[in-house]
Parts: sequence; C-alpha cells; structure tokens
Amino acid sequence: MQADDQEGVTAPKALTGLKVFAVEDESLVAMQLEDMLYDFGCEVVGVAMRFNRALEMAAALPQIDFAVLDVNIGGDKVYPVAERLRARGVPIVFATGYGRTGVDAEWHGCQIVQKPYTAKELGRHIVAAVSATR
Repeated sequence: MQADDQEGVTAPKALTGLKVFAVEDESLVAMQLEDMLYDFGCEVVGVAMRFNRALEMAAALPQIDFAVLDVNIGGDKVYPVAERLRARGVPIVFATGYGRTGVDAEWHGCQIVQKPYTAKELGRHIVAAVSATR
C-alpha cells in the first residue's frame, strides 16, 4: 500500500459506521488496512491472519457489512471463507497482488483491488461493493 496517497484522502461517507471483517496474512499489510478502514469511519469487527480463524470468524461474527479478503492466506485460497460470507449476503472486496487474474473467474463479480493499493483505490472498491448490494 502506498502511504503517499493516504494524505488528503477523503473518507467515503458511505462507509462511516459500517462493520468490516478483514482477512490478511501479512501483519504490516493488515495493520495498514485496518488504519485505512478506521480512517474511512468503519468499525473493524474482526481481522483474521490465519485461514482456519478466518473460517470461524466468517461464521461467528454477528454483523458484517462488508469484507476485505486477501486471496492467498498462508498458501490457502480464501474462497471457502468467501463462500460463507456470500451465503450471508456480505459484499466482498478481494485483495491480491495479481489483480483480476489472481481471482478465480467465479468471483469476478466481486470487487478486486490490486496490491499494493492506496486508500483511495481501496475506498473506491469498497464503496462499489457496498453500493451494489443496497
């Protein structure tokens, strides 16, 4: 993620107060992502850095308004987590260093943000994902 784009980014008002679940296995990226989400006014209800924990949280968290999912979690694909979220009607934004080609075709209807991403890019994708379900 590019810190230089953090300054001067206006938090998308549509995200204020929304509850978000994030899955990211790289600790520094997870911290940056969390900071961006807080800057948007979101409430981070859970961050999972391991695949099994992500599966548990996707089923157990009481309210999730949207999710940001790293596609590759410690060598495991995040799709079983995405399936649980999709079954709950949760909008998903996939994050991957490979862009659209790094996401299975079944999931191309979801928003996909390429790493490294800026706060502005992430915010745009999240707003699009959330808006599509309202």
